[in-house]
Formats: sequence, C-alpha cells, structure tokens
Amino acid sequence: MVRTAHQVRSYVAVVSTGDRTDLPHYEVRVRGRLGARWAAWFDGLSLTDAEDGTTVLRGPVVDQAALHGLLQKLRDIGLPLVSLTQLPPDPEGN
Repeated sequence: MVRTAHQVRSYVAVVSTGDRTDLPHYEVRVRGRLGARWAAWFDGLSLTDAEDGTTVLRGPVVDQAALHGLLQKLRDIGLPLVSLTQLPPDPEGN
C-alpha cells in the first residue's frame, strides 16, 4: 500500500537557470539503505550509502515546508532519521 498524504510534487525549486546556489542545502542521514531506484523520488537530492549502514541525502531544498515534506517522505517509507544538518553556503558556489 502506498500512502500519498504528503506533497508529491518536487521538493526542489524550479530554477530556470539551473543555479541552485542561493537555496539552502541540507544533509539528511537516515538509518538503512536506499537503493539507486529511490533517487527519482527525492528529486534533485543526491543519495549516498555510507559505510556505517546509513544513507545520506544531500542537496538544495526550496523552503521549510519542502523540508518538512521531505521528512514526511522518509517517515512514510519507515526510515529512522539519524541527523538533519543545514550545510554552510559554499563560498565557491558549488
């Protein structure tokens, strides 16, 4: 059964120039592994399997509402949240 009581639209701002350096970037670490097939569901965020058995999602999030929506998605698939960190701005704009 798939529950869709949360936002199903993109959590990443639509930016015509493709420049996302002005958006806040986050790192979300969850316990468990998310395979590459989940990348499309977390559009715009990179998924990396860490050696400690966690998965790290990293990238821009348009606003606090989108961040809460992202956390709801993780909750809905049953992955325990380990940490949430707002990343400092990259002085080189990467």
